Amino acid sequence: MSREKEQDRIFKALADSRRRELLDLLKDAPKTTSDLCSNFKSLDRCTVMQHLGVLEKAGLIIVQKKGRFRWNYLNVVPLRDIYDRWIGEYASPSVELLSRLKHDLEGQ
Repeated sequence: MSREKEQDRIFKALADSRRRELLDLLKDAPKTTSDLCSNFKSLDRCTVMQHLGVLEKAGLIIVQKKGRFRWNYLNVVPLRDIYDRWIGEYASPSVELLSRLKHDLEGQ
């Protein structure tokens, strides 16, 4: 698959707030699918599984089945590739300072 198609899948996966929330839940440690589902009371298990499928196809998570459990791991490599291509060159100290100032002024 071409690099552009891979990045299209990543951006599509990141476009949904629930999928970003799933990635946030995985940032500290891997979690089982059941653990992840328990964080989304308003969604049924099937919907959460669909979101996890999109993340897996985009390469943002790695899934391992261990016994009866399905473990989900955050894969930061695609995120780093996006950072290197699209963000890194703009992450100069002055841009960081302006970004911090903007967040401070907006009270975030």
